[in-house]
Amino acid sequence: MAEREETELQEQLVHLLEQKNMTIATAESCTGGMLAAKITSVPGVSSVYAGGFVTYATEEKHKMLGVPRKILRENGAVSKKTAKLMAAGAARETGTDVAVSITGNAGPEASEGKPVGLVYIGVCIDGKAVGRKYLLEGTRNEIREHACTEAMKLVIGKLTNSGERSKDLKL
Repeated sequence: MAEREETELQEQLVHLLEQKNMTIATAESCTGGMLAAKITSVPGVSSVYAGGFVTYATEEKHKMLGVPRKILRENGAVSKKTAKLMAAGAARETGTDVAVSITGNAGPEASEGKPVGLVYIGVCIDGKAVGRKYLLEGTRNEIREHACTEAMKLVIGKLTNSGERSKDLKL
């Protein structure tokens, strides 16, 4: 994605949140705060962005976001369920209307049996969480960049109802 298009996406997300009078938080693993940095690059974001969590280590997903250890053991840190629970935890901990999470394997090697490029994004809006699976390609950094772009697109889609309705809205 071209830099200008990405900036427009970030601005679109922030303006949409402003229009809806909603706040957002982030919870990131493989992107290491990259999504938070992109969102907070938009002037005036302080009216909608509460904060973020970088839970790179599996145990931090439990400590900071309340993802149950049993879920992490059974599903792994890179899973749809973990992404949903990360988003729900970020929303709960910050009191925001919206939270978005990213967990995945950006490479360079497979980990926990999960292939490079496997990413799950979670979105929690008003207490309802959804997770989506992505298989992204590219270098480690390209995968991380793509994950951030897809996360912003997913939130925008859910907030504008242009994204398809998921059957798994409830945790």
